[in-house]
Amino acid sequence: MTGRIIETDADVAEGAAWLADHHPALAHALDAAGPLPLRLRPDGFAALFNAIIGQQVSTASANAIWLRLEANGLTSPAPVIAAGEEGLRAAGLSRQKIAYALALARAGIDYEALRVAPDTEVITTLTAVKGIGQWTAEIYAMFALGRADVFAPGDLALQEAARLIFDLPERPREKALRAMAEDWSPWRAVAARLFFTYYRVAKGREGIT
Repeated sequence: MTGRIIETDADVAEGAAWLADHHPALAHALDAAGPLPLRLRPDGFAALFNAIIGQQVSTASANAIWLRLEANGLTSPAPVIAAGEEGLRAAGLSRQKIAYALALARAGIDYEALRVAPDTEVITTLTAVKGIGQWTAEIYAMFALGRADVFAPGDLALQEAARLIFDLPERPREKALRAMAEDWSPWRAVAARLFFTYYRVAKGREGIT
């Protein structure tokens, strides 16, 4: 069972209303954040490969590399494998990301099957691939598969948003935030959208880094 899938803005709005009804602090955060984005993107190899490209580099650098990969047709498994280390290096990938790209291309993930797999199976399948950690798997589940009850507590922006929303003395660590997020089930992915949006609003207002 996949549980609830977020497909439309109405789904996000339903989850936001539930969170506001059940958690006063989140209701206040929603007032500040405004309507939450749907933030869905296509699933599949390219989505995961793009996430790997974006690891530990600036958005501008990641976008530039991705444009080169697209220009060279290197956004699906077979061409990536055919390009090999030399071709991927020419596209701007580091040695580590070349290894990750080839591991993903050779993993043989059944992306259609993931669409109907339970959340835990999605995370387990993805994190078995070199270069895909818990955060990447959870982000993929939320924003490529539309899973409504997944959260990514290892994300620093979510941790900082939680600190601000709940007026905590410091950012909660991943384990603590994962425990906090249990209270936002079955709409943890909508809470994540709220936190990301609130973080951007607060960062613009207060200069948070």
